[in-house]
Amino acid sequence: MGDDSEWMKLPIDQKCEHKVWKARLNGYEEALKLFQRIEDEKSPEWGKYLGLVKKFVTESNAVAQLKGLEAALAFIENAHVAGKTTGEVVSGVVTKVFNQPKARAKELGTDICLMYIEIEKAEVVQDELLKGLDNKNPKIVVACIETLRKALSEFGSKIVTLKPVVKILPKQFESREKAVRDEAKLLAVEIYKWIRDALRPPLQNINSVQLKELEEEWVKLPSSPPKQSRFLRSQQDLKAKFEQQQAQGDQSDGFLPGDETAVDPYELLEAVEILSKLPKDFYDKIEAKKWQERKEALEAVETLSKNPKLENGDYGDLVRSLKKVVGKDANVMLVTLAAKCLAGLAAGLRKKFGTYAGHVVPTILEKFKEKKPQVVQALQEAIDAVFLTTTLQNLSEDILAVMDNKNPSIKQQASLFLARAFRHCTQATLPKSILKPFCAAFLKQVNDSAPEVRDAAFEALGTAMKVVGEKAVNPFLADLDKIKLDKIKECADKVELPGGKKAGGGGGGEKKAAAKAPPPAEAPARSSAPPKKTPAAATKVKLEPHSAGKTSTCCIGLISQELQLEVCEERAAAVLPASCLQQLDSANWKERLASMEEFQRAVETMDKAEMPCQALVRMLAKKPGWKETNFQVMQLKLHVVALIAQKGQFSKTSASVVLDGLVDKVGDVKCGGNAKEALTAIGEACSLPWTAEQVVSMAFSQKNPKNQAEALNWLANAMKEFGFAGINVKGFINNVKTALGATNPAVRTAAITLLGVMYLYMGAPLRMFFEDEKPALLAQIDAEFEKMQGQSPPAPIRGAKKTGVEDECDEEEQDEDAGAGQDIMDLLPRTDISDKITSDLVAKIGDKNWKIRKEGLDEAAAIISEAKFITANMGELPLALKGRLNDSNKILVQQTLSILQQLATAMGPGLKQHVKALGIPIITVLGDSKPNVRTAAMATLQAWVEQTGMKEWLEGEDLSEELKRENPFLRQEVLGWLAEKLPTLRTVPGDLMFCVPQLYACLEDRNGDVRKKAQDALPTFMMHLGFDKMTKATGKLKPASKDQVVAMLDKARAVMPAKPAAPAKAGGGKGSAGGAAGKKPPAKGIKEDEDKSGPIFVLVPNAKEQRIKEEKQLKILKWNFLTPRDEYVEQLKAQMSTCFAKWLQDELFHFDFQRHVKAIGVMIERLDCESDATISCLDLILKWFTLRFFDTNTTVLMKVLEYLKLLFAMLNRENYHLNEYEANSFVPYLILKVGESKDVVRKDVRAILTMLCNVYPASKVFPFLMDGTKSKNSKQRAECLEELGCLIEGYGMNVCQPTPAKSLKEIAVHIGDRDTSVRNAALNTVVAVYNVCGDQVYKLIGNLSEKDMSMLEERIKRSAKKTPAPPAKQSASERSQREHPTNPSATFLRKPAQEDPNKLNQARQNAQHSESSHPSIPKEFQLDLDMIETDQSRVSELPDLVQHKLDELLEPIMIPEPKMRSVSPHFDELHNSTASTINFVISQVASGDINTSIQALAQLFSMESLAREASMGVLKDLMHGLITLMLDGRVEDIEDGQQLIRSVNLLVVRVLEKSDQTNILSALLVLLQDSLISLDSPMFSELVMKCLWRMIRFLPETINSINLDRILLDVHNFMKVFPKEKLKQLKSDVPHRTLKTLLHTLCKLTGAKILDHLSMIENRNESELEAHLRRVVKHSGNLSGLKTDRGNEKGGLRTDRMSKAKVSDILSEIFKKIGSKENTKEGLTELYEYKQKYSDADLEPFLRNTSQFFQSYVERGLRMIESEREGKGRIQTSTGTNQIIPQHGGDTGPLSSNNGEELKPAVYYERLKILRQRQGLENNSRQQQRAPISSLLSSKPSVASSTDMLHSKLSQLKESRELYQQEHNAHTHSPTHAHTRSASPSANLDDLKKRLERIKSNRQ
Repeated sequence: MGDDSEWMKLPIDQKCEHKVWKARLNGYEEALKLFQRIEDEKSPEWGKYLGLVKKFVTESNAVAQLKGLEAALAFIENAHVAGKTTGEVVSGVVTKVFNQPKARAKELGTDICLMYIEIEKAEVVQDELLKGLDNKNPKIVVACIETLRKALSEFGSKIVTLKPVVKILPKQFESREKAVRDEAKLLAVEIYKWIRDALRPPLQNINSVQLKELEEEWVKLPSSPPKQSRFLRSQQDLKAKFEQQQAQGDQSDGFLPGDETAVDPYELLEAVEILSKLPKDFYDKIEAKKWQERKEALEAVETLSKNPKLENGDYGDLVRSLKKVVGKDANVMLVTLAAKCLAGLAAGLRKKFGTYAGHVVPTILEKFKEKKPQVVQALQEAIDAVFLTTTLQNLSEDILAVMDNKNPSIKQQASLFLARAFRHCTQATLPKSILKPFCAAFLKQVNDSAPEVRDAAFEALGTAMKVVGEKAVNPFLADLDKIKLDKIKECADKVELPGGKKAGGGGGGEKKAAAKAPPPAEAPARSSAPPKKTPAAATKVKLEPHSAGKTSTCCIGLISQELQLEVCEERAAAVLPASCLQQLDSANWKERLASMEEFQRAVETMDKAEMPCQALVRMLAKKPGWKETNFQVMQLKLHVVALIAQKGQFSKTSASVVLDGLVDKVGDVKCGGNAKEALTAIGEACSLPWTAEQVVSMAFSQKNPKNQAEALNWLANAMKEFGFAGINVKGFINNVKTALGATNPAVRTAAITLLGVMYLYMGAPLRMFFEDEKPALLAQIDAEFEKMQGQSPPAPIRGAKKTGVEDECDEEEQDEDAGAGQDIMDLLPRTDISDKITSDLVAKIGDKNWKIRKEGLDEAAAIISEAKFITANMGELPLALKGRLNDSNKILVQQTLSILQQLATAMGPGLKQHVKALGIPIITVLGDSKPNVRTAAMATLQAWVEQTGMKEWLEGEDLSEELKRENPFLRQEVLGWLAEKLPTLRTVPGDLMFCVPQLYACLEDRNGDVRKKAQDALPTFMMHLGFDKMTKATGKLKPASKDQVVAMLDKARAVMPAKPAAPAKAGGGKGSAGGAAGKKPPAKGIKEDEDKSGPIFVLVPNAKEQRIKEEKQLKILKWNFLTPRDEYVEQLKAQMSTCFAKWLQDELFHFDFQRHVKAIGVMIERLDCESDATISCLDLILKWFTLRFFDTNTTVLMKVLEYLKLLFAMLNRENYHLNEYEANSFVPYLILKVGESKDVVRKDVRAILTMLCNVYPASKVFPFLMDGTKSKNSKQRAECLEELGCLIEGYGMNVCQPTPAKSLKEIAVHIGDRDTSVRNAALNTVVAVYNVCGDQVYKLIGNLSEKDMSMLEERIKRSAKKTPAPPAKQSASERSQREHPTNPSATFLRKPAQEDPNKLNQARQNAQHSESSHPSIPKEFQLDLDMIETDQSRVSELPDLVQHKLDELLEPIMIPEPKMRSVSPHFDELHNSTASTINFVISQVASGDINTSIQALAQLFSMESLAREASMGVLKDLMHGLITLMLDGRVEDIEDGQQLIRSVNLLVVRVLEKSDQTNILSALLVLLQDSLISLDSPMFSELVMKCLWRMIRFLPETINSINLDRILLDVHNFMKVFPKEKLKQLKSDVPHRTLKTLLHTLCKLTGAKILDHLSMIENRNESELEAHLRRVVKHSGNLSGLKTDRGNEKGGLRTDRMSKAKVSDILSEIFKKIGSKENTKEGLTELYEYKQKYSDADLEPFLRNTSQFFQSYVERGLRMIESEREGKGRIQTSTGTNQIIPQHGGDTGPLSSNNGEELKPAVYYERLKILRQRQGLENNSRQQQRAPISSLLSSKPSVASSTDMLHSKLSQLKESRELYQQEHNAHTHSPTHAHTRSASPSANLDDLKKRLERIKSNRQ
């Protein structure tokens, strides 16, 4: 037992570690209870058990272990920190719990594992369970498999990662233990439920019997996919949804968290390495002449390639060999085999095969010429498998190349392949840029002579339509007739996409539009506009606005139906005057002119919708048409064309009618201007690119040089007006070349001028087109280009007319061209060099002799150089060049790199498809040991990236494979390159994640340069991948490495660059998107100035609150440092980036201080106009200024202080108050500068501190200054002390925090400082305190040395002489007028009238520093107990009280505007006015800070006299609010939540004790009633009842002060709503018991008299109250009552009691008299006497229906009579008598001075008075009815709930003053000069009690 008693006393955590198992068992049990009890998951209590939880599960005693497991489970479930213990605890469970024989232990172990998964630790749990499978104990293995199965079953395959589980599964099937095999089988079945057939490949090699058993089990499983039934903490929304479905019994597939993405079997497989397994003689055999040998080689490869997942490696040679067989082998059987091998390789390597895709696809496509079905099928499988490894964009050029092939089989198979490929695409992966060229090719094929080609094209177009929708495809099908369109739609309907998903855009909208379109007719074929160049249009429609709108095209200008001449004439006649049409072809030019004028007028007035454009232009073209000889008619005709084009819906068909004539007249001297105007109008209607192409080709098909020159001039001008977007340079570049070679100089000049304009948009690449021209001409071109150098293209002023749909299309077209530079490169004519790359050349490049290799490279370079611009098809060259990049001869490597650079320039964007094959090997060269080779490789890499962009380089695992090479040169080069490129990208492929493990490895590389480069690259990776992803990726690192890397990630997070913004759309549509425009942006300075015109701060909603929250949760560094470190600066930068203008942030963090000054200047300018935004960023602004306080530059510091003064003035004007977060980040650092050596700085800082107190409570500034006094800087100490003195002078002692005594002791220490200025400052501060609280200061400062004390006394004396009279202007709200206190031993002498020492304040001062917790009676009203004790005479005389002026209380009071300040524990009781004090506290109740509100309420309810002012309604609302707050679950989540609940609890107790008992009881009864009606939370009702029980417990003490009539009325109302039967039906019987207890207690205390208090109930029969009371009274058998007349001490009934009727008559007569003017006085006298005689008479019925004023009048009258009749003995009032005294808020009830135990001195004072009265002393018994003056002038400040209450209080004070004077004047005894001692505020209550006892014994 002795041992037991020892450990029983230990705390729980120590018991859990005790060596005695019983102690541990007891510890676990208690811990379990504790864990279930702690409600706050973040409670610090959890932290104690972090290290113990593992011991809970690894307990050696089996009995104790069970309890330990239960406790551990509770800990994991409830503790926020539990996740940290996952690894060690699960490891403990696996090794120490799963081997236990008890099933309960295993069950708990499993539950613990599953609970860890629930709290987001699935990975760690899974790793530990998988480790457990290697344990030798089969029990453990079985338990681990079972736990994995349960986890999968409950959480699903999304949370439990299946790949590692599937990997270990086959091994478990081989176990010798049957239990393990059986459990593995169950696990396999469970896995199959989730991933279905994906599980088959990994289990193919297990025992066939087992596999058969599994197959049988799998067949039995339901086909519906399983659902996740248990959810992570982060999946609560899914949980709610799941539970809702369960409740509804919904078995639909609407909610399947597990089936969002099907598991890919490929991911579950292990990769197989096959390259090393190839037959050694494979490459010899594959070249063998005998087909059998070749077949053997291929069969070996086929077998290897059947492995479903292949290890990555260099398959280049193997692919080349297979490709050669496919392309050139005559044996079709071998071709089939090779195709199958390629398909196998592509399927096994997936994306890694993408490198080789570009090489094999052209060969496969060419081989489709074979007719044999088995060959075709094998080739189809191969090309389909290859397609899945790459993108359609990469293959597009190869496919388009064979679409024009002569062989129909190739065309057919290419189209069928595209149809299959499209099925795997989406709207995003099949953009217009790719679809457009394919559709153009398909349009040719639908008209092909071979039916199989046509069908394949229809199928491909149908598939495309299904995938991207009709809306996207229709524009490309403009020239198709209805039959063909219908066939395409029919094909589209038949197409089934993978997964049965509906393709985007293919909905009903498009079908509807198409249905509305009328039957199309054939468009006229024009030789000048071949199909490929004809801008795409919608299905051809008649020119009806509705239809046109519906079928708007992406390219501007409709191709309308070509109308017959007769139809045109009809339509023209309908809109033109008859005379006009008749005279159009008149022989008389004047008639023709008149006709044209009429024509013009008609067109001008015509409505756009009604204008038949084609008909009108056909009429103009009628004879004489464009051969018009009269220039005036011609001019008008041309003008009308322009008008029609501008005003009507002008189609390309209409344009075709007039363009020939316009071009013919463009060179005419008189008509040329009008012709150009018409051309421009057509360009606007039908798009400039199309119009330009037509105009130039027409002009050069004529021989007229004038027309040619002017056409070119018009085009040059039009380009400037329209912009360059969409211009097809290829369309007229040959004509421009023709013009350059023309004999007419005007044509040449016009051509050069046009080239100059084009140069503005295209830049340098334009010159490449003309390098073959003669040097003289080239010089002229260069001169023109030189002129344009540096100019930016003008903004387009014209744009083609577009509809909304066209706009959308336009944007999409713009997206096609990913940059101006690349657009131009696309326009250049390119040469296909694949024919020149012969097998001999490839053999040369691969020769053993380096000289021959060099020759081969030279030839290749020559071919590329000669071609200038080449297509992407280079035949065998890429593989040949790749081989040379790892050549042993470094000269050849460098030569190869230079060829690759040359290739980049020559090929342009087409280079993208060679990135994998040729680009990645360039990266390998970066690992070369020679610096010059690495430099050349980097230059080549940059040249390639310039053409291809970064996307292709980052896709796939190639880059991560390169980084895996442990080559320091390669690593540092690649990481440096990535760090440079990544910040410029808006998005990156997700494959970048593959590089992260290598990046982490580089962070710990042995080479310092690699580590440095890796650290530089870290933030750039993070900007794209995000901090969370990168942190998660550290999970696989070793613990030591992980810690290092995580620390680096945190640092990188602070300096992470922002992603570049999306490029703004260029104004004016496509026109402004030019090439050179992109290269020549406006001057930087101008751009910055424009930026600076915007707001400097961005108002981000709730950003500040978020920052505060993050700092509280320690997610970011707390702003607290001695000197600012880099991480603080970087954190501030990151926070500022979201809400500061970028340029301003750059200035603020610039290294040049001048920039700081400039930035502050701008902030000063914008302070007023951006005040709201400034306030929203205030915390960041103040933090930045704290950094500046650490600078040594005075210029900046002065500017900072200037801004801060203006800032705090603005904050004060805006009534903004600093929050704690802002103040803590700024004030301590401001105080550092108060000790600055320069006076001007110190002065400004002091001024700012003064202003600071306007926006932040002085009481909170005080502690900061106190910390400042501890500085080593003497100037700072002195200034802080001076400032403290100013605060105390200005705000009184309430600013001293935490307590005046503690603060003053710390200040007094500095009186002995070595520095004179510090000593003086400390003395001045203490003197300031003395001026406020007098001699009390000596007590507050504690013990001082003699020397210090003498210095202080001397200083106080000196200050006393200097102190002038307090100024009259000082307002009550600023500070009280202060007086030096009188000698404590002075007697109470009547002072002369002129002396007005403001005793009220002095009393407050005394009370302020009272160490006793009980309120003390002010000195003026204290009795001299010493005198009473020594006075032995039987009759004592009442000493005169000192006469005081109380006028100040009656004067009007200016109520100051309250500032929101926190209430300090020592509230400012030195304010001169009750009003200011009250208002001050009230302002706190409305504070946004809950702690401040509660503190203020506590102060209000600490004063009983004030607490009693609260009405029933107020108390009801208050109690409702407080109880709701206590029950609010969110309170627990906030910091100090538990403390807050305790504070509220204490406040509730105080409200119950201090409030008017009647009001609080009523409030609680009404609250209980409301809560039971509204079915609020049962906890709410329970708490209300607890409050009622507490009130019932106090009823014996408080019964005299309760208005029973009102209480019974409330009970009656309650019982009306809740009769006895209804109460019993409630779930809980507590309300019923509470009510019975209340009524029983009231009956017990008042007896039968309780029945007299039902007067306020109008209809007593409405409730059971009266009947219940009668039963209780009868049962108690005490009808006499417990308390009747106080005069009758035995409690019996008065014998002379009159009958009720008689009493009623008498009182009626009396009240009649009081109501008449004449007999008022007499009536009051009679009522007074009647009350004296019948003290228990009930006046309530007679007063109830009277006005408040009448009740007050009766009350006052009775009081006056009472004061006149002195010496008549004490008036005895029965408890039953209802004295109605008006109170604030209209409530009625007796105001009692019996304050219970809280005001003990007052109680004794009261008892003294009774003793004195019994001795015959004349005294007034008003105390019974009203609060004593002593309590009205109590030392505590009065606090009211409103200004109305304040005025009520003041009127009471006035009345008490009048009463006091009346009593004093009526006093007949001579004054006794009693020598009293001033009672110390800390008077000992025990001493007081003893004195009272002595006085009692002396009197008896």
